[in-house]
Amino acid sequence: MALVNIDGGDLVVVIEGLDKLWALKSSLTIPLANVRGATADPGIAADPKGIRAPGAHLPGVITAGTFHLDGEKVFWDVKDPSKAVVIELADERYTRLVLQVDNPRETVALVEKALR
Repeated sequence: MALVNIDGGDLVVVIEGLDKLWALKSSLTIPLANVRGATADPGIAADPKGIRAPGAHLPGVITAGTFHLDGEKVFWDVKDPSKAVVIELADERYTRLVLQVDNPRETVALVEKALR
């Protein structure tokens, strides 16, 4: 699971627990200027993931780490798709972050408020 916070002009994502091991990341810091938006998207778990490198993917259990699909890098940390949030990025290493959070609506509202 991930914790999403706003710290000054940055979006900060902290990966919790064993997900750090599976995702091979403990945190990500993205300038808000490079965040395009966020949406709650429980259906994204059914989408193709691409090539995993590095990370872990056990269908129906966990998708975590960096995945390459159609020339884009996407960071995943999802076990429960019903709690998935997608954060769209520009001019960053990743084009998208797909994260499991405690409260998807609250996380989307936090990101959208920071972008106003």
